[in-house]
Amino acid sequence: MPIFELSDELIFPPPELAEDNGLLAVGGDLSELRLLLAYSMGIFPWYSEGDPILWWTPDPRLVLLPEDLKISRSLRQTISKGIFKVTFDTVFEQVIKKCASVHQRDKGDTWITNEMIDAYIALHHSGYAHSVESWFEGKLAGGLYGIALGSVFFGESMFTTKSGASKVGFVTLVQQLVKWNFTLIDCQMTTSHLKSFGAHEIPRKEFQAILRSATKAPTGKKKWKI
Repeated sequence: MPIFELSDELIFPPPELAEDNGLLAVGGDLSELRLLLAYSMGIFPWYSEGDPILWWTPDPRLVLLPEDLKISRSLRQTISKGIFKVTFDTVFEQVIKKCASVHQRDKGDTWITNEMIDAYIALHHSGYAHSVESWFEGKLAGGLYGIALGSVFFGESMFTTKSGASKVGFVTLVQQLVKWNFTLIDCQMTTSHLKSFGAHEIPRKEFQAILRSATKAPTGKKKWKI
């Protein structure tokens, strides 16, 4: 399959035309309208600083149904101890920058470029991007962020500086999404870490069908609170 080059027009090729590795298109921009269109189609940007924007739609797709969440015994014990305080949408900018810096420190590079940071902060101000924060003794110890459209949460990245912090934040988020009647958490790329929480792979075609239905639900664009 060819890799499509995007123009200024707000349009993406059909996801089923992606390469075997999930790469669909190159170019375009990270404007709010383009990002929202991309996520509504199951497409997301992922590239390195200095490279052109790359757009991906993997097959299969890792997803988590909120009601299928699995919590290990050790994590349940950590949660019950109340070691971490979890908040939503209080320091989005700090969370996304921490995710970028932790990835860069651990891997020498990060796909959360400065351009990406600015774009997702703008989406946060518009009410589409949300953060989860885990605090330990008053300091930010872990967190994650993502995009909400309809009844789908698209997870983007997470970080932790203290063992268990991001896990507690993730569990708190999923439990809250159940209360808010979210139907799906998109985990994007397959990792053993997320599979341990109950995430599983589904074919892109099935993911697209779920997405079309779930994104028809109203998108609440207020700051999240618990």
